[in-house]
Amino acid sequence: MQVYHLSYPLMLENGVIEPSVIAIGYFDGVHLGHQKVIQTAKEMAERLEVPLAVMTFHPHPKQVLEQKDTMRFLTPINEKINLFQALGVQKTYVMKFDQRLANLSAEEFVENVCLLLQARGIVTGFNFRFGKQQSGDADLLLSLSQDRYNTEKVDAVVKEGRHVSSTWIRQLLSSGNVELANQLLGRNYRFQGTVERGDQRGKLIGFPTANLAITSPYYLPKRGVYVVQAQFEGTSAYGLMNIGIRPTFKHSTPQEKVEVHLFHPDVNLYGKTMLVQVLKFLRPEQKFASVDALTYQIQNDKKLAEKWLSTEHLFT
Repeated sequence: MQVYHLSYPLMLENGVIEPSVIAIGYFDGVHLGHQKVIQTAKEMAERLEVPLAVMTFHPHPKQVLEQKDTMRFLTPINEKINLFQALGVQKTYVMKFDQRLANLSAEEFVENVCLLLQARGIVTGFNFRFGKQQSGDADLLLSLSQDRYNTEKVDAVVKEGRHVSSTWIRQLLSSGNVELANQLLGRNYRFQGTVERGDQRGKLIGFPTANLAITSPYYLPKRGVYVVQAQFEGTSAYGLMNIGIRPTFKHSTPQEKVEVHLFHPDVNLYGKTMLVQVLKFLRPEQKFASVDALTYQIQNDKKLAEKWLSTEHLFT
């Protein structure tokens, strides 16, 4: 897959780019609704015999328009690009979102961005908005086409009576409902980081953990204990993950940490990249009266996790 990082005004290499069908949206999460948009664009591209492209935006428009500096995402940009490739996208246009792009009218966005990219087709979700002050929508895209490009608006995917959305998935992760979030994503929620040296407390109580420094602005689930599957250097292992400040231990300045205990022989993971897939929420974080009480609870957590994994036919 080819990835183009573009900004407005477009400065295209040699001034020429081949025609394509473009699915346009922010696509945080690349969830079932987003996948439906991309699949619809793929089918149009096949009919028109041109490549399939996706246009996304970076940074998030709210970071520019509302000056939000600490946003977290279901799929930071590199993760999102990887998922596009897995869906068969042949070209990804990463449009820099800045004030120049934000100030374009809907008509200017079509004329000076989409058509300069040789869009033969444009596919969006039902709630897509574009142009200055979000003045454009899917219906305006159709009226502006003037037979120069095909366009299609994709209806929402509905689960449990609600439209699948990134907002809903974040709400589910914040409440611990990982299993429903994973259904809406069409895959297990995942994030990655680098294993760094911790304070060795887990090892001292018989549950060594990999302390994960999250390397991109991922949206983390609520604090608590989870069943996870971790991948590192071509190896995969199930385990427990704790997200929290470890309230049983005293800290002068408590900091949220992500720790993963693997059901796997102890291996040296320091400095390695670990991908964590979140499978099930077990319990919220809590403060225990003693380290022994914490150890006893972790033993129970491990038993519950192994039982659930065996029931789901993931683990024996």
